[in-house]
Amino acid sequence: MYKTVKVYPVILTPTEMGYVVTVPDLDINTQGKDIAEAIYMARDVIGLWGITEQDDGRKITEPSKTEPAHEANELVSWVDIDFDKYRKANDMTTMRINVSVPKYLKVLGDEAGVNFSQVLQEGLKKRLNL
Repeated sequence: MYKTVKVYPVILTPTEMGYVVTVPDLDINTQGKDIAEAIYMARDVIGLWGITEQDDGRKITEPSKTEPAHEANELVSWVDIDFDKYRKANDMTTMRINVSVPKYLKVLGDEAGVNFSQVLQEGLKKRLNL
């Protein structure tokens, strides 16, 4: 699994509707109605961007270590993101897999109304201590 925690600088630009958030290192933007929501949305957009990069086989861009250039009315903040935790919390993409079970278990499960996918997910979470 990925072991990637990073801290990115972000620029918050005030607008009539709240704040536009720019992540200069990643060339992505988001927005929030207040500072707290803007930071929350920044973490979310960075997390989504990062796990997409990982899924596509690309390396996650390293964050700058210095404050980005910004205007006098703009705020600079630093947003931390744990890509492992973000993936666990947000990547609910399902994948179809082929699983073999003995016929008698399939028949009994069907008769009992068992959701085989749910049982498999629960068993995997228990086995993996998730």
